[in-house]
Amino acid sequence: MDRSKKPSAIGVGASLPQPSLSIKDNVIEASLPTGQSVAVNLYGATVTSWKVNGKEHLFVSEKAHLDGSKPIRGGIPLVFPVFGPPPQNHDTSSLPQHGFARNSNWEFLGKSAFEAPGSNSDQSHMNVKLDFGLSHSMLTDEFRQMWPHEFGLVYSVTLTKDTLETALQVRNDGQKNFEFQVLMHTYLKVADISDVRVKGLESKTYIDKTLQATSHTESSPALAITQETDRVYQNLDPAVPVIVASADDKPLFSITREALSDVVVWNPWIEKAKGMADFGPDEAYKNMICVEAGSVSGWQTLEAGDTWEGGQSIQARL
Repeated sequence: MDRSKKPSAIGVGASLPQPSLSIKDNVIEASLPTGQSVAVNLYGATVTSWKVNGKEHLFVSEKAHLDGSKPIRGGIPLVFPVFGPPPQNHDTSSLPQHGFARNSNWEFLGKSAFEAPGSNSDQSHMNVKLDFGLSHSMLTDEFRQMWPHEFGLVYSVTLTKDTLETALQVRNDGQKNFEFQVLMHTYLKVADISDVRVKGLESKTYIDKTLQATSHTESSPALAITQETDRVYQNLDPAVPVIVASADDKPLFSITREALSDVVVWNPWIEKAKGMADFGPDEAYKNMICVEAGSVSGWQTLEAGDTWEGGQSIQARL
């Protein structure tokens, strides 16, 4: 499928170092001259690695299936067009949990390299953008029957010196409106979950999936993870960062969003981690936290011929 609004590469002098790109075993990897790198598996267009100065910032389970047999446990799986188990009597009702985007083979549409805004000739920083596509015709016969809408997705992964950005464009290529939800299921790698606090959620309403999906209001200015946590925070201002910090208030990650007003915070904790066949080692729950930007509280309605866009920008503050 073609990219709409294809980014045009900004002309740069031959003397400037360029990002590198490799394609091997259905994994696209890009690296910047300044040392940052990102890897994306074409199965699910799942980001499986984001390194800054050699330090990995995404968690991927040691037992994750990387052969296209199951969704990848870790990195940034893309949830579309439904979050969680599908509701009854809805267009998505026949789909598996979290939809089909994370269990479909995507197409690599190409890369674009461009100079970072504000960079100068002495300290030129290049950014690289990778685009991936998925359309109705690319789905399995089973998925096409489950969700018979004509659509086009373009998923863009942009690596900069300081950030990893993921953005999704949803196009309705059919004659009928359709509804969808979307979530970027980001697994952040941390040294010790007991030393992690999530800030920017105080006074926000959340649905607690560990308490029969009841509604609560966050009272803590710095949420600590001390047990199984599965919360959907609603109606956040996408421009206000959600901060993942250490207990002594050192920022680790900062996440801003565009058109994504919900944030899911998830950690399986001890028993659930042991119960997931593709989660390992069992103690790995101590080394990850999911802070997931999405639009999942209700449904986005996309009229025939229209396009929706949303995304996130994660800054590593280490």
